[in-house]
Amino acid sequence: MEFGKNLFNGIIPENPIFRLMLGMCPTLAVTTSAVNGVGMGLSTTVVLIGSNVVIALLKKVIPDKIRIPAFIVVIATFVTLVGLLLKAYIPALDQSLGLFIPLIVVNCIILARAEAFASKNTVMNSLADGLGMGLGFTLALTIIASIRELFGAGSIFGISILGASFEPALMMILPPGAFLTLGLLLALLNKVTASK
Repeated sequence: MEFGKNLFNGIIPENPIFRLMLGMCPTLAVTTSAVNGVGMGLSTTVVLIGSNVVIALLKKVIPDKIRIPAFIVVIATFVTLVGLLLKAYIPALDQSLGLFIPLIVVNCIILARAEAFASKNTVMNSLADGLGMGLGFTLALTIIASIRELFGAGSIFGISILGASFEPALMMILPPGAFLTLGLLLALLNKVTASK
């Protein structure tokens, strides 16, 4: 029961982007296409799961005075593994995401979950939390990226949706489009949840 609650918590009630407003840098920078959104989200999910599990396993071994540097070393290890796997097996995505893969190390979602959750909970609950937060992050990135790609290029996941006669709104694939899309989605979500 607790596993399911921890898993669901990161997807909707405590969604890292739409509720906690964490991870804004990759949210605004890499969501120019749905493929980038999914790729960044899944990369972050792998790091979240791996670091949460290892930190939950080592929480009694890590001295309190060096816990944050220790957490960062664990997180950096998983980010390096993800980066190398992307370079080896999905080089186009690695090139598209560029610098934002190494920057996962300092993504506040991951360090926040390590400090606030994994260092205080069991391995299974930490795994559920990492998976839930990662899926919530991936879902939010994919929604934002799909909207931006649809209005900025007329396609989603590279598949033409609006046809050849569509006049793309270039602003949507530029930084202002990211702010506009995020702001409108946050307003819509707040309006929907406020009426309940």
